[in-house]
Amino acid sequence: MLGYHRRAGIRHPREKLHAVIHAIVENQIADAELPVQRAAQRLMSEGLDRHEAVHAIGSVLIGYLNDLMREINLDGDDAKPDHDPNDEYFAELEALTAEGWRRSA
Repeated sequence: MLGYHRRAGIRHPREKLHAVIHAIVENQIADAELPVQRAAQRLMSEGLDRHEAVHAIGSVLIGYLNDLMREINLDGDDAKPDHDPNDEYFAELEALTAEGWRRSA
């Protein structure tokens, strides 16, 4: 991912973090059992190219991880046995639209 952005002349203040998020999202897209693949396909059908869809999903992922870390820090507890934290991430992906992502940028 770093190579792609460098060849394209795209600079980010946190290039390595950006590349890590790309890799995570691409791996999630590759797993047909996760709703991430469907979200990417839907976003592309709404007019995003694949790279933009990865960025849109990545923005949801970053927000989700940020919220999860805040929850852990506030509660002082990193495990909620009756709660799958991925449910919130997947629900946000279901609500994500190309138009909504473009407006947020």
